[in-house]
Amino acid sequence: MNPKIFFLIFNITLIILACILFFKMNNDYGKVLTGDNWQAKQYGNKYIVSLNNRSEVVSTLTDFVKTQKINVGTISGLGAVNSATLRFFNPETKQYVDKTFNEQMEISNLIGNISTKDSNEYLHIHATFGNSEYKAIAGHLMSAIINGAAEFEIEAYPNAKVERKFDSEIGLNIYDFGAKK
Repeated sequence: MNPKIFFLIFNITLIILACILFFKMNNDYGKVLTGDNWQAKQYGNKYIVSLNNRSEVVSTLTDFVKTQKINVGTISGLGAVNSATLRFFNPETKQYVDKTFNEQMEISNLIGNISTKDSNEYLHIHATFGNSEYKAIAGHLMSAIINGAAEFEIEAYPNAKVERKFDSEIGLNIYDFGAKK
């Protein structure tokens, strides 16, 4: 085969492959996913997630993570709830104090991470809520009931493994990277 023709065909093939790759990376048609009380669009390892009104935040996000087989990642979001149970950890007593707030509140910030504990999905989520008096309430999120909208972004770290274990000295489930202290 003539080297010039071969080179021309090779370059045309590369251009076509580059166009296909560009289209796949930049299209607006993310993969649509649905589950119990949630809908999502997937773009690579990132997800845009919407929870149904009146669903419980932690259990619904946990269902999403299990369904998508996400073992390590991050979560952020916002929305509105009419009930939230927050947890505060007292490091001196190594005890938790839970408090439930039953009022309409905005989720002004929700942030967390995804790992595993005993090989099961483990969501560690903190949230800040604003009430009708424009006061902030914050803590470790145990549960919250959506009353309005709830929108989240989840980024998965494919092939990553981060396990937690209970540290009796601290009194918390912490990351265990296997390194000796």
